Amino acid sequence: MNDLETRAAAARPGALRRAAPALLGYAAVRGLGLVVLALWSEARGKSAYTLLTARWDSLWYTRVAELGYGYEVRLPNGDVHSNLAFFPLLPWLERLAAAVSPLSYADGGFVVSLLASLAAAWGIFAVADHLYGRRAGVCAVLLWAVLPVGIVQSMAYSESLFTALAAWALYAVLTGRWVTAGLLAGLAGLTRPVGLAVVAAVWAAGVAAFLRERSGSSFVGDGSAVPAGGARDGSHAGPPSGAPRTGAPDGAPPSPHAPGVRLRRVVGMLLAPLGAAGYVLWVGDRTGGGLLGYLDVQAGWRNGFDGGYAFALFVAGRFTSFPSALAGVALVVGVALVVWLHVLCVRRGQPLPLLVHAGTVTALALCASSYFGSKPRLLMPAFPLLLPLALALARARTRTRLLAAGLGAVAAGSATYGAFWLNGSGPP
Repeated sequence: MNDLETRAAAARPGALRRAAPALLGYAAVRGLGLVVLALWSEARGKSAYTLLTARWDSLWYTRVAELGYGYEVRLPNGDVHSNLAFFPLLPWLERLAAAVSPLSYADGGFVVSLLASLAAAWGIFAVADHLYGRRAGVCAVLLWAVLPVGIVQSMAYSESLFTALAAWALYAVLTGRWVTAGLLAGLAGLTRPVGLAVVAAVWAAGVAAFLRERSGSSFVGDGSAVPAGGARDGSHAGPPSGAPRTGAPDGAPPSPHAPGVRLRRVVGMLLAPLGAAGYVLWVGDRTGGGLLGYLDVQAGWRNGFDGGYAFALFVAGRFTSFPSALAGVALVVGVALVVWLHVLCVRRGQPLPLLVHAGTVTALALCASSYFGSKPRLLMPAFPLLLPLALALARARTRTRLLAAGLGAVAAGSATYGAFWLNGSGPP
């Protein structure tokens, strides 16, 4: 099956009907979050819409859309905050929305994020449904929706857009749509620096496929093969062993020697890094910093990669007094949970591109040297970490009403925390 045929298959009405419960559940959770935010903000004399569209990173994106690149702020301590740190895809879409409608750039960012969040939810469902079945797909989407920092999915930030591109790129790899995967990875690379994670996932899958071809081993693994459009069992949540419902750990198609497959794989791998590489090289040329120009821009924001040393010092500093020690405990537990989930994904035999994507997102988030309060939202695109929990919920012998009540309670807690968090003084 070529990319054109598989794209048409993915777009057929049946695919949307299959994903409808997940999308409706996601919309309900996000709607609850927005209502709680509006009420909380009104009580504090603030505008919820301003919090969503015109503060922190949202302002930087709209300035890029309106004025282009070149804007910077020089702080009293000598730091230089340049808008070159912000990748261009979201501002381009904001500019497009403003050009074809009466929307402002900020309005356009809000609309793009809302639509992208639905696309991300659909992509997460598609990945989980393909691997474990429809029920697990619904659970995966709801878990992503009720994350404590889920309100960011409705902000004029780039997280939702990036997650949508990443999820569909990973789904394309899992179903052997290499050119589509490369194009989506390239767009993800134009969205956020962590686009490297999607590029790495595509390349890891491609290299693994080539190595297995050379060794002459089969592409079919322990799990049963599923149609390219995903699992179609309706209520079944996957094979009893918990192994993914994909034919190979790297997501390669079961017929690697079919005409054109190798060529499409090479094309996809070559397309994947073009977005990120193109922007980084352009920034280097604009700043005169060459290949390291973008790193110099990030250094002006005091942002870098130190292997987690600064974050470890930050966490340790929470234990110097009470009640900040409680925050320290929460941070330690949170990091341990993230690491445990990734280990669980490895032990459960999650496909290689998902492991690489989630691992890279996690490493870049936890090992960055600043903006410690933003790490929860930086981890949000690592949705494959939620799949073991989604599968466990899908198989739980719990009545549907009881499960819905539990998720509803968590959603209410997430909405409350999101409203509190967004009405705080610092950026999310």
